[in-house]
Amino acid sequence: MRDDLLQRMEKGMDSFSKGQRQIATYIINHYEKSAYMTASKLGAAVNVSESTVVRFAIEMGFAGYPEFQRAMQNIIRNRLKSFQRIEVTNHLIGGGDVLEKVLTSDIDKIKHTLDTIDRAAFEGAVDKLIAAKNIYVFGVRSSFALATTLSYSLRMVFDNVHLIQSTSGSEVFEQMLGIGQDDVLVAISFPRYSNRVVTAVEFAHRAGADVVALTDSKSAPIAAYANQLLTAQSDMASFMDSLVAPLSIINALIVALSRKRQENLTERLRRLEQIWEDYDVYDNQGGGETDA
Repeated sequence: MRDDLLQRMEKGMDSFSKGQRQIATYIINHYEKSAYMTASKLGAAVNVSESTVVRFAIEMGFAGYPEFQRAMQNIIRNRLKSFQRIEVTNHLIGGGDVLEKVLTSDIDKIKHTLDTIDRAAFEGAVDKLIAAKNIYVFGVRSSFALATTLSYSLRMVFDNVHLIQSTSGSEVFEQMLGIGQDDVLVAISFPRYSNRVVTAVEFAHRAGADVVALTDSKSAPIAAYANQLLTAQSDMASFMDSLVAPLSIINALIVALSRKRQENLTERLRRLEQIWEDYDVYDNQGGGETDA
């Protein structure tokens, strides 16, 4: 199935000017390259002016070329196979300093996330988690690492945290069987989006649970079911995605929860520290965790 934006380009060919048809044709045939071209480079590739490219982006319903470009990048991130992602990343980095390029890109993602995140949704998510009867956390594939980190930290604050394991579709629903009103599902999903997370979110929503969605955009599949939508910019980093921005949101959630539950959390951590000491969990001499 063709993506909506590409479909609109195809359907609009008859109404486009000559220059716009050239742009649309090039993008449809080379979407994996054009999504990362500047307006100037895209114009040069099809022999039109940069201003024509910008006007085309506006004609397609976007505020400007940067917004249009992000939409194109979202398309290819969900369409490209893993081996194709490597080719695109190599093209973007070229012969430059890999370490500098990747870290600078990650910094930009965090800045963009900070500028665009819904602060009211963030505060709402914090309040819902504090009031929740049960907290369920779900993410698969690369997002499972984020889900594991979040659930581990949440368990330091609350007793009612459940990390959903995604061994099979049926087992996911079995683990969520009792979810309902007064419960919260934190669903984490980034391209390439997993159908398993989408169906779990639908299930929780229909059961009356509150859904906190951590994803990359308002157009992500789980966004439609979210009571609180937290968006974080991610992008390709070779065959894998860069997830530093969503991890930063998770860090912020934990800090916000810790501050609101400070008295209870301090007591919980004191008890945990005593348990860790009694059972020799950590090597207090600085040598790391013991084998005992």
